[in-house]
Amino acid sequence: MIWQLAFRNIRRGGIRTVLNVGVLALVFIAIVFMQGFNQGILEQVSQAKITFEIGGGQYWHPGYDPFDPIGLIDAHGPLPEALATAVREGRATPELIIPGSVYPQGRVMAVQIRGINPDQKILDLPLEALREGNGDIPILIGSRMASAANLREGDPLTLRWRDIHGTYDARDARVATVMNTPVQEIDASQIWMSLDRLYDLTGMDGHATMVVMAGGEGSQAPEIGGWPHKSTTFLLKDLTAMIRFRSIASGIIYLILLALALIAIFDTQILSIFRRRREIGTLVALGMTSRSVVNLFTLEGGLHGILAMLAGLALGTPLLGWVASKGIPLPQATDSYGLALGNVLYPVYSATLVVGTALVVLLAVLAVSYWPARRIAGLLPTDALRGRGI
Repeated sequence: MIWQLAFRNIRRGGIRTVLNVGVLALVFIAIVFMQGFNQGILEQVSQAKITFEIGGGQYWHPGYDPFDPIGLIDAHGPLPEALATAVREGRATPELIIPGSVYPQGRVMAVQIRGINPDQKILDLPLEALREGNGDIPILIGSRMASAANLREGDPLTLRWRDIHGTYDARDARVATVMNTPVQEIDASQIWMSLDRLYDLTGMDGHATMVVMAGGEGSQAPEIGGWPHKSTTFLLKDLTAMIRFRSIASGIIYLILLALALIAIFDTQILSIFRRRREIGTLVALGMTSRSVVNLFTLEGGLHGILAMLAGLALGTPLLGWVASKGIPLPQATDSYGLALGNVLYPVYSATLVVGTALVVLLAVLAVSYWPARRIAGLLPTDALRGRGI
């Protein structure tokens, strides 16, 4: 009986019901969209960094600190035997990183020169051209580095570095490939060349600054030969912290949107109770308990939430599905944010996200619907029939 009365009253609400359901549905869609946007940033940037930069984790030389460019000159050493074995078996690839300078078109730029095996399969980098070289040194640079130095494929430039004895040396090099990667850390001010070629130039045979492990290697030892292990969780912690902060900031917006929608439900409930005083008295006089009347009004409010969820799913599923498949084009200025997003961001909407958001909105609607209806619990039938006591 309560369900039948609730549905009848919802239908009789007319445009008021449509507006309440519409506002709640839009809030539901907006919250899911923003949460999917943040989740898309996290997954897209994480996947890009794993694919192009960090692999399945890394082992660092004890002296290596990515935020200490001065100490980089000494941050290299021979590989521990366990890591050397992993490299020979193809489960890891070493990188040697040294500071240097380039002189494109007579200008000077500070760079990091990174040596890597062109035959490695762990990082998705276009290293094929680094195997070539007819007297000159083939190098790989990113599109950001190419733009900053005004370089194109085939352009010559001069490289300068310090060898293992601290002596400065310089050679002419040629831009063999310009790669387009979303990860700035391997692009901006970075020069890539064959590891064997860098060994020849520096005399640092068998040395490395870090060792990148293949994905799926399972649990890694916390340290090998004094080289600490850096897991993907550690290497992505700055990104995770940023997304957590964005989620907190977005939560404030969620609360504002939800509060606006709940105010509409609250006002509707108060107005409905005030206008239906005699109906409430009649129901109580006919034998319906005050608790049942409270449940009736709470259910009416809850039905607004249920209808809003259904409307949100009907409208939001094709809309958000289309956005997730086509992506959101990003302006070129986004590249300066330091995130490996590329030109298009693909939001991620999981079933857990949608169901969790729907439950939160529905519970909030039920709470707001119950709050004004609770005054009916102590109402006397005679007072209600006279329009008093509410």
